[in-house]
Amino acid sequence: MKLSSELRAFEERIGYRFADPHLLICALTHSSYASTTRSDNERLEFLGDRVLGLVMAQALLEADTRAAEGTLAPRFNALVRKETCAEVARDVGLGDVLRLGRSEMLSGGRRKLALLGDAMEAVIAAVYQDGGFAAAQDLVIRLWGTRVTDVEPDARDAKTALQEWAQARKLPPPTYRELSRSGPDHAPVFTIEAQLKTGEAEQATAGSKREAQQMAATALLKKVMGQT
Repeated sequence: MKLSSELRAFEERIGYRFADPHLLICALTHSSYASTTRSDNERLEFLGDRVLGLVMAQALLEADTRAAEGTLAPRFNALVRKETCAEVARDVGLGDVLRLGRSEMLSGGRRKLALLGDAMEAVIAAVYQDGGFAAAQDLVIRLWGTRVTDVEPDARDAKTALQEWAQARKLPPPTYRELSRSGPDHAPVFTIEAQLKTGEAEQATAGSKREAQQMAATALLKKVMGQT
């Protein structure tokens, strides 16, 4: 099977040439585009998540031979979470070659964090099935680059850190409230407020609820940490 010039260019960007092009096509096919004759990438995404986890666990152990499990766990979570996968996907222009149904395409699917993150994991699985673990490991280490060595010593995501801060003070978990949604359906903008039981609150605006929640949690965490 001959790949299109766009997919060949994508292979160049990720630095891997597939022996079985069908694996790449499947990895880039969202369920909204799939049919009885076209498989989607959900099964590959499931596998890729596990392959990525193994690669990152080994990479972190090798990068810091003295770190305890309690230190490694948040770093690991930061490197494998959906936001990071989507960030890597954007770096290699994965959204440009993602195969989407009309509804997902019109709603801005090529920019959606979840779709990009899932597809990046599917690509990892496709490389694993095509070339084995060493090929997948090489791909991940190369594409994640300095993220592995530069990950913060305390790499908890902001929502987790804020919740743990509240729990340590015997407060209930923070709440997140959608204040507004604007923009067209294909490019929505959300404003979210994060609030603690004590009344402290911060707002943030982003292109997804998840990102806005993280940004609001970051701002609120900085605010309360500055008070202590």
